[in-house]
Amino acid sequence: MAVQTGFPAPAGARSAAPGRRRAEAGRGGGRLIIGESRLARRLALGALAVMSLAWLLPLLWAVVTSFKTDADASSADHWVLPPEGWTATSYRTVLEQGDVLLWMFNSLVIAAAVTVITLVVSAMAGYAFSRTVFKGRKQLFAVTVASILVPGQLLIVPWFQQMLTLGLVDTYAAVILPQVVAPIMVYILKKFFDGIPRELEEAARIDGAGHWRVFRSIVLPLSRPMLAAVGIFVFIGAWNNFLWPFIVTSDPSLMTLPVGLTSVKNAYGVQYAQTMASAVLGALPLLVVFMLFQRHIVKSVATTGLGGQ
Repeated sequence: MAVQTGFPAPAGARSAAPGRRRAEAGRGGGRLIIGESRLARRLALGALAVMSLAWLLPLLWAVVTSFKTDADASSADHWVLPPEGWTATSYRTVLEQGDVLLWMFNSLVIAAAVTVITLVVSAMAGYAFSRTVFKGRKQLFAVTVASILVPGQLLIVPWFQQMLTLGLVDTYAAVILPQVVAPIMVYILKKFFDGIPRELEEAARIDGAGHWRVFRSIVLPLSRPMLAAVGIFVFIGAWNNFLWPFIVTSDPSLMTLPVGLTSVKNAYGVQYAQTMASAVLGALPLLVVFMLFQRHIVKSVATTGLGGQ
């Protein structure tokens, strides 16, 4: 219950309250009005719909073309409904003329190995840069960040010379080892580790935990969403990598899916229906992986956003 004293409020207090209300409205009112207005929501949904359509149209065109005959796929007059009807001949041709299952297995083994090794190396390096102090740490981190700017194509010749010297050409190791060095992932994980409260580690150190125990029992469990997101991006990059596996391997039994599908296309000429069928087969495993782990990607982005507030 408000108590009236009978005395007028000071002029400064009367003027301060409206000013404070105006300041609060100025700080948050504009954002709330824009975010909750019907026009803003419609504009945002419209922009998202346009971007989604622009992303989906090429994928839809590839799927539709893959179920056509080569004659219908080459015709510009019937790009939606083929006169000869839908057919899965292109998929059967690609599967019969190439060892697609073997290529998928090789890509899976290589991409999984690259992902696991990259996560282990990048997480340990990121933790070292974030939580330990050693001589030359700043200089070494600067070199790591600067190496992000180096294109991978410039390292093809040195990598090949190293693999040739070590006798690893035409082996899984030759394809895997050069891909596990990911400075950008070290930087991302280091910045994420910087946002983890140090009080959690200090409580563990009071109980006698060392760096390895803290890293394994505290830092890694708290970093699962970010590790999952990093792992997915590394897996996709290793799965889609064409240039390095194409250069370092000549044994058909070691071909990855991108290299193998290209060899089929080169051997039988450019046929649009078979090319699109090959593209769909190559993208299907990545789509499954993304659908299985998309929750972790969203959670990692949300966690990072909350940590920056």
